[in-house]
Amino acid sequence: MRISVIGCGYLGAVHAASMTELGHEVVGIDVDERKVSALCAGRAPFYEPDFEQLLGHALGSGRLRFSTDIADAAGAQVHFLCVGTPQKHGEYAADLRFVQAAAESLLQVLAPGELVVGKSTVPVGTAAGLAAMFGEKVPGALLAWNPEFLREGFAVRDTLHPDRLVYGLPADGDGETAERLLDEVYAPIVARGIPKVTTDHATAEMVKTAANSFLATKISFINAMAELCEATGADVKQLADAIGYDDRIGRKFLNAGLGFGGGCLPKDIRAFMARAGELGADQALTFLREVDNINMRRRIRMVELAREVLDGSLLGKRVAVLGAAFKPDSDDIRDSPALNVAAQLQLQGAVVCVTDPAAVDNSRREWPQLDYAATPEEAAADADAVLVLTEWRQYRELDPVAFGALVRQRRVLDGRNALDREAWTAAGWTYRALGRRVG
Repeated sequence: MRISVIGCGYLGAVHAASMTELGHEVVGIDVDERKVSALCAGRAPFYEPDFEQLLGHALGSGRLRFSTDIADAAGAQVHFLCVGTPQKHGEYAADLRFVQAAAESLLQVLAPGELVVGKSTVPVGTAAGLAAMFGEKVPGALLAWNPEFLREGFAVRDTLHPDRLVYGLPADGDGETAERLLDEVYAPIVARGIPKVTTDHATAEMVKTAANSFLATKISFINAMAELCEATGADVKQLADAIGYDDRIGRKFLNAGLGFGGGCLPKDIRAFMARAGELGADQALTFLREVDNINMRRRIRMVELAREVLDGSLLGKRVAVLGAAFKPDSDDIRDSPALNVAAQLQLQGAVVCVTDPAAVDNSRREWPQLDYAATPEEAAADADAVLVLTEWRQYRELDPVAFGALVRQRRVLDGRNALDREAWTAAGWTYRALGRRVG
């Protein structure tokens, strides 16, 4: 099958390369010439494990190419919309300019019988508007919504081995045609018996935002419990272990710490609230405002904890920050809690040095006022405190004895509850973490 992918950022580039693995001929379209040039040369414009290898294999097969010309998408049976939906400046709502522009550009090449498939995370109701536009301009063209569920650091695996497929199909008889085409796109995945949900446009649009809202709520719940644990002397890790044994709750996403960031959860829950308000159902999602508030409070609390550990003052204290990306196995620094904390520490007088295995270059471009180091050892030299703010494996596996020889004071703040507290305290470190008992 011939497929086009409109938008070759993180989602689109991974999707385009993955579709060639399923046997299709794919063209990726993007307006960014530098990005397209990099992809054509087999260079990933972002850090994602296994992606560059997949990209090289796809290009070498001859089934994948990239272009800045929408005309190259002509003749594709299926067109995937994979552009971003960032938060509007100064508002909670999603900015749909890129989705609208991509859809309008497709009108130049779209033919009756071809299927447009939305993968972008959009406010509910967006698909209905696009379907009306396509129906008016290109009678016989179809629209489906097929939300993505990629986790940064696992994007290739999540695309080729998803835990479910969701098809939002047209309400009329065209639904069967759209489903047949999607089944052909995902034939090897469907053949493995992966669960498939076929539904309407609106439900499919809501699946992604509902899933992200649930995850954000679960993370903020345990962080709210961490606040109570700090007030009572309880231990949030033991609390999470205990309630996590209940299979109705589960242990995943119950690691208390610095909270969530990145380009999805923060802006998606805000856009969900904004859309609910537009629909007159804002009271249904008022709880998400507190989820957001709890998440942001964790950053403030980490700065307070650093000041507390540093004898009540940050002024002139050397602080090593391990981690800049919002999560491990990524170079994504959008709404990064780690960088937010690092910047607050510096504003309050600390001498801050940040390191990250993948995100230093991105961080330096966006936060040039901070100092950076290539390794944790370099960042920690003569430090008065070490903050672990992104739970990279490299940091979880640090030798606390050897690492302790580098610092001025053995004080570690575990912002992700990722370290072995007993090993670090045995090596002479003062260990502190959000929601954990002191000692």
